[in-house]
Amino acid sequence: MKNSFPKYSAALLAALLLAGGCTDDFDDINTNPSTYTQSTFDANYLLTTSQLAYTGSSDFAYDTWRANLIYSATMIQGLSTVVSYWAGDKYLLNEAYTAAYWGGNTVGAYAEQVKPVTDMVEFTKGKAQYKNLHQIGRIMRALVMARLTDLYGDVPYSEAGKGYYTGVIRPKYDKQQDIYNDLLKEVEEATAALDPSADVPTGDVFYKGNIAQWQRLGNTLLLRLAMRLTKIDPAKAQAYATKVQGKTLLSNADNAYVVHDVAGARVTQNRNSQVLLGDGGQENYYVKWSQTFIDFLKTNNDPRLSKIAVTQLYLTDISKTQNPGAVSTAAAQKGMPNGKDLSGRPAYDISGAANYTTFPAYSSPSPGMIKRNGPTFVLTYAESELLLAEAAQRWGIGGSAAQHYNAGVTAAMTYLSQYDPAMAVAEAEASAYLAAHPYNAGSGLEQINTQYWALTNTMLDFYESWTNWRRSGFPVLTPVVYPNNATNGQIPRRFPYPTTEITSNPDNYKTAHDAVPGGDFLTGRVWWDK
Repeated sequence: MKNSFPKYSAALLAALLLAGGCTDDFDDINTNPSTYTQSTFDANYLLTTSQLAYTGSSDFAYDTWRANLIYSATMIQGLSTVVSYWAGDKYLLNEAYTAAYWGGNTVGAYAEQVKPVTDMVEFTKGKAQYKNLHQIGRIMRALVMARLTDLYGDVPYSEAGKGYYTGVIRPKYDKQQDIYNDLLKEVEEATAALDPSADVPTGDVFYKGNIAQWQRLGNTLLLRLAMRLTKIDPAKAQAYATKVQGKTLLSNADNAYVVHDVAGARVTQNRNSQVLLGDGGQENYYVKWSQTFIDFLKTNNDPRLSKIAVTQLYLTDISKTQNPGAVSTAAAQKGMPNGKDLSGRPAYDISGAANYTTFPAYSSPSPGMIKRNGPTFVLTYAESELLLAEAAQRWGIGGSAAQHYNAGVTAAMTYLSQYDPAMAVAEAEASAYLAAHPYNAGSGLEQINTQYWALTNTMLDFYESWTNWRRSGFPVLTPVVYPNNATNGQIPRRFPYPTTEITSNPDNYKTAHDAVPGGDFLTGRVWWDK
């Protein structure tokens, strides 16, 4: 089991306040020094803070709600909803929501993730007692910055979060190509520098300071970064994928995840769960698994279906009490089509959908997946094996693509027990599935990346689902048709830059804004999305 938060709750809250506390303007975020001295502050708390912050904002799941769920989950047809302000489901543009992951002065990735993890790297630099913690900080910063650049493209990177150290309060936007080159360098160097005989980090929620697991995580992150480049720089992708052969995650026991708790209320509770349980609205009743996703699982007799989905979970839109008689039988599951609403218009109202009977008859995420003290998955063995399968299929490296594929699919099913023991899929069930759906090299890339989509959907990591779909083109998705959408009926490719940057960082913003291939819109593309 991974560490959870009770041991660190008091220190964690203090560290959160230290790293991302209330600030009045952009300058303060980048220049306020720590009130702790170097002799009294324990940098291990910054690791705990960084790991929790990566799961989403402490401010009512601010970025998770908008970026992961409202946009990414629905665009990639993992979830579906008729809630009117869930703009991603219909490819509508809500600039405040697409800007949410980037964030503002006190919320979002720059304030809550980049700042504390940069502090961690800077504070531990050159200190022997923090040798491993420093390298872990570099890996964590790469994890944070990779998602930011994958969502937006060119972003502040080399100068981001360093205002206190450098005096630069309006950081430049680095080119994504340069960012990726540095991410690969940082993760490779940091992973190689980890030393099992040096310090054991005490604030490590992922691995309790197990350095061997951090080495495997670093190499798996290096693999994922490399595979992002398959369309834009396949030679570099192949070179780095070759370097990590035999060094990546070994089993589901190596999965990196954060186990949340309820003691700290919104600060420590699972971010996806706060939204999907309806803390801020009626998402508990009106957000469902997408028809595209459920049909994929159902058509293929996938054993995950009866574990991750239930019908009749909420029986009315006025109650947030879960029905103890919710139905998990695979045959009963039914996904909701994307692009529907409650407008009463025959072409768009959910009541006009071909599979509509009653709203509770649509499949909700299983209660085991959305517990307040449940895990947020960061990077998993199943992802690693599916990426290794793709590398083997593309370049003939690392052994058999079929073997990696089989290992990845098996792990993608059996890891579900880490949500809840009741969600366990037996290895025998996974083996039966693979026997019925064997790997076929002729359609290998589609098989691998469709399974990657299914996996990351079940991880509720829709950022990764959307990003890998943009990279690979799989699964093949049919865009929704909805009036007055912002993309001419195409699935979005990136988030536009926050308009707040026009005043807070105008010159650097304009340079990046003008350079986006296809324009600074939902339809523009990041560098690797050739």
